[in-house]
Amino acid sequence: MREDDEASGRVTLAAVAKEAGVSMPTVSKVLNGRSDVSRATRAKVERLLDLHGYRRRVQPAARYPLIEIVFHELESVWAMELIRGVENVAKENRATVVLTESGTRHTPDPDWLPGVLQRRPLGVVLVFSSLPQDIKRQLRAAAIPFVVIDPAGDPDPDVPSVGSANWAGGLAATRHLTERGHRRIAIITGPGDMLCSLARLDGYRSAMAMAGLEVDPRLTRFGDFHVQGGFEKAMELLEGPDRPTAIFAGSDLQALGVLEAARVKGLRVPEDLSVVGYDDVPLAQWSSPPLTTVHQPLRHMAEEASRMLLRPDDPGASAQRIELATHLVVRQSTAVLEG
Repeated sequence: MREDDEASGRVTLAAVAKEAGVSMPTVSKVLNGRSDVSRATRAKVERLLDLHGYRRRVQPAARYPLIEIVFHELESVWAMELIRGVENVAKENRATVVLTESGTRHTPDPDWLPGVLQRRPLGVVLVFSSLPQDIKRQLRAAAIPFVVIDPAGDPDPDVPSVGSANWAGGLAATRHLTERGHRRIAIITGPGDMLCSLARLDGYRSAMAMAGLEVDPRLTRFGDFHVQGGFEKAMELLEGPDRPTAIFAGSDLQALGVLEAARVKGLRVPEDLSVVGYDDVPLAQWSSPPLTTVHQPLRHMAEEASRMLLRPDDPGASAQRIELATHLVVRQSTAVLEG
């Protein structure tokens, strides 16, 4: 190390290369996400860079005016709301939005990483519930800010993230139904391995307890947040004479499936069955009947995440967590239970 590096506590790449027992070009390849480095060597170099707190200096000319948003699937209607939010902030900053589909609902695929290191965007918005340590290390070593938009879970405390009040949303949806006299209220929440699904389920249970109602486990279903899944779970719930009088669906797409199941069963909504959705995507107001739902501020969440990317030097920004409020939007898919 040079004396000024030692005095300031910074580490040079030469020192990292020496300590790792590799060449300078190898360290450079790791920093730039090159694939021609063995997994063991990459892990060793990344560990040393992280240990010494190395942050790559990036010249302004090397940074492209891009904001990248990464999903595990793009066909969902709420994905469009997130994209619009990122685009709003990108336009304000004369940046372009890059869309990437990768991985599972939990984490992006590691194969995505070399491409983003080569593109060198202003920052990355990730729609996942968690990030592997090696992805976090490589993004930080390359000085690429990242933020998780978190409708799906609760990311690690060292990951900046934007989420929403899922428990409060589940509570509001279910209280709306209990206050209208419903007692047999079913829920089709999301996948059981996603914390947002469990939080909405806990909100449902809390509202039932507040109304002095027992939760019938036969009226609880775990869905997949899609229309077909909502239809299939609703068909199960509506079998037999002791059916629920109301269903809280953990997404608007599942609620659309519930509406179709009611039609197939010859039930009128809301006269025979009340339905509440979740998300308040634009499609909800155009369903038949227009859907009562919980508004999750998806576009606002994406805007906040994008703004966090563009102010990475804020004190504490590296571990900032923003949680936005949800609220009930009452339309025409719920009714007071008569008798």
